[in-house]
Amino acid sequence: MLAFLAYFVAGLMTAVAVWRLPALVHGDAHRRALWGCYAGFAAALWLKSPAIMDSLNHSAVTDLAVLLKHYVSIAAILAILTFVVATYGRSDQAEVPRHVAVSRWIERTAWKASLQAAVLMTVLFFTVVDRSRPSNAFVPDHAGQWGATLYMTTFYLYLGTACAVTCYQWSSAARRADTRLLRVGLLMMATAMVIGDLYVTERVAFMWTAVLHPLSEGFGDRVGTWTTVQEDLVFILFAAGASIPATSAAARRWNSWRTLWRLYPLWRALMVAVPGIRPVGTTGGIDAPAFEPPASRLREVLRVSPPATVRVDRWTQDIADAVEQLRHYAPPALLEAAEEASADHPDALAAAEAQWINAVLLAAKAGQRREVASEALPVKAIGDSDAEAAWLLRVEAARAGLTVLEGHRLLHAAVEMAR
Repeated sequence: MLAFLAYFVAGLMTAVAVWRLPALVHGDAHRRALWGCYAGFAAALWLKSPAIMDSLNHSAVTDLAVLLKHYVSIAAILAILTFVVATYGRSDQAEVPRHVAVSRWIERTAWKASLQAAVLMTVLFFTVVDRSRPSNAFVPDHAGQWGATLYMTTFYLYLGTACAVTCYQWSSAARRADTRLLRVGLLMMATAMVIGDLYVTERVAFMWTAVLHPLSEGFGDRVGTWTTVQEDLVFILFAAGASIPATSAAARRWNSWRTLWRLYPLWRALMVAVPGIRPVGTTGGIDAPAFEPPASRLREVLRVSPPATVRVDRWTQDIADAVEQLRHYAPPALLEAAEEASADHPDALAAAEAQWINAVLLAAKAGQRREVASEALPVKAIGDSDAEAAWLLRVEAARAGLTVLEGHRLLHAAVEMAR
């Protein structure tokens, strides 16, 4: 069960690190630092997974997995401290708040402390730690040995201090959080650090007790099992807490992708009918022609740049501009005829606009341009691009069921009404 948990938590942390990988290129300092936390902890978790740990511990350097795990853990902790500094170490106030002062203290000491801890642990690992045989669980296997106890105490002192500092920062930030999601995420990370300090305290107490007094048989294995569960819980809470504030942004991106997918047929039909709407380089690079035909649905929706939220706004503007130009292909009474044809539709207003677009696209395809544009479509009480996109989705839903024959009938009816 513990082996499965080790692989699960390592996979979870790796997935989060991969998900946040774009932060390395497009993110600011605190997003890059947060990615460093995930990447470092993911590496540490894989190093403690049974298969990799066994392979490295039986290599030319006995217990190499332990040293490497502590190296990447120190790097991940340093990334956490850098994240804290980048997030909470700035203030424009005349009187520096306490949490900002603490962040600045972290900035002054974190790198030096990390380097000192790594150097000291390396020296202790190769000089005083008994590595005569590989270990499956380093702490229980080395219980009662002062060299390993000194080595682990050095690491745990560094880890415990970092947990205490970040717990203070995150619990303090949770009280000032603007949103519930951010508050919940910060409290989960602060809780993870509390468990981290309990884990450190229990491990240090166990190792020094084993040095001073013999332990009962099996006690070390029970402590190792319990503290391993605590360690995995720390990683899970940290990953979840750091990800929760981003769920609203992720949900928005997902909704934008869904909107683009559903809006594509209407957008494509209008862009093909009125190619001059699209500015230079909309799809291609800066040297692209004024019109490049829309790509496939999947390719258009999954473009990385610009972001999906920006493209939703652009598509709604493209559609509005195309509809405006298509008024030159609409007979004068086309809107009235469309409204009459849609009177019994459950969504009559959206259906009327869909009928109008369906007919006017046919007229544009036939080249039936008129010098005088027909009346504009009714103005709708829409306040932003999201509301505009929602309206256009209703229009596209109604348009999807229309046929070419219905479009021609509507054009004929409009001409008859104008006589």
